[in-house]
Amino acid sequence: MARFRYRALQADGGIAEGELEAGGRQEALRAIESRGLRPISLAENGSAKAGRNGKPSPAKAAAGAATAADPGETAGTATRGRITGRILEDFTRLLSSLLAAGVPLSRALVILTREGANPAAKAKWKEIHDLVVDGMSLADAMAQSPDVFPRVYVAMVEAGETGGFLDVVLAQIADFQAREKEMRAKVLTALLYPSILLVLALCVLVFLLVFFIPRFQGIFAGFGAKLPMLTQLIVGASDVLRSYGLLVALAVGVGYLLARNWLQSPAGRRAWEDLVLRLPTVGNLVAQYAMARFCRMLGTLLGAGVPLINCLNVARRSIGNQILVDAVANSIDLVKEGKPLGKSLAECPRLFSGSVLEMISVAEESGKLDTELVRIANVTEGDLDRRLKTAVAMAEPLLLFLIAGFIGTIFIGMVIPIFTLQDYIK
Repeated sequence: MARFRYRALQADGGIAEGELEAGGRQEALRAIESRGLRPISLAENGSAKAGRNGKPSPAKAAAGAATAADPGETAGTATRGRITGRILEDFTRLLSSLLAAGVPLSRALVILTREGANPAAKAKWKEIHDLVVDGMSLADAMAQSPDVFPRVYVAMVEAGETGGFLDVVLAQIADFQAREKEMRAKVLTALLYPSILLVLALCVLVFLLVFFIPRFQGIFAGFGAKLPMLTQLIVGASDVLRSYGLLVALAVGVGYLLARNWLQSPAGRRAWEDLVLRLPTVGNLVAQYAMARFCRMLGTLLGAGVPLINCLNVARRSIGNQILVDAVANSIDLVKEGKPLGKSLAECPRLFSGSVLEMISVAEESGKLDTELVRIANVTEGDLDRRLKTAVAMAEPLLLFLIAGFIGTIFIGMVIPIFTLQDYIK
């Protein structure tokens, strides 16, 4: 269990501050919401101590209320000149809470600008406020800063503005960001130990290739020994590394820069997204995650009374992967021609399985399409969470196995000739 310091908006518009104990960030957010509060900021407080009954003592609670940081200060890892994911999440959650409390959008942006502690964030929030005051929609204002607000973020904000439930969508975005960061942290934690071993293994390998293997090569050359093919390959790699090591490092660096620039271009990004979709397991996870996001947006918009074509045009932009966005665009054209939604979405088999299409078709016939789409999104996201946890659990032993096999191959390649050395001595 971890200790969290929170700042939340009360039903009457006041600010509540304090501390609580929870098993994780998501559990802490749910605990705050169960008290009738809307979270503004949440930071882990490792130094806080709990009372005997597991709850914070009155003194600690008072200290937490007196020292709770504002949203910019809870960023923690944020640098002073950069808008990090934590700052963006706090901005999104606080904006949602202010709008839900009835605060006008322009005034809410003024409050966020005033309370921001990060200079870059304050400047960005003020820029968005000025654009909104000048008559631009919030989504269009955010779209002017793609380095801060991703395309999916802007698409979801546009959906909220279109349906008149911007506060709800912003809360969903904040929850999505929190889940994404939590999953990323779990993946990085699981891969930390194998990554350290991989770096150490590469250092040992370079030492062997540069200093140790050449000595073996001289010994066998003196006996006129013919090296096995595996050993010859290892010796050849050693010669290349010793003779052209700097050129190889330079070529790798240049190749990395060229690949990064290409991936940032529209054609390169599209090719990369297509490759990801073709990867075993990973491609299916990406497609299912995009499908859940699409269904949630579409169902929420339909429930708000937005016309189906408008819903589809907005929801498809929340998918994120351009390959899947183009596929859904073809389905939208079929809907415009008068075909049912279920049959139209069948043109995108990468995104929608047969069972999902059947559920959509039945819901469309019964007039419960909005609720069914949200239910499909909830079920799919729960299944994806379980599959991702399994994948992360399997990644660590798999990487360790690959490292052991790589180092073992080098070892075997250098040991095999030793057993034949006595034949040449005789």
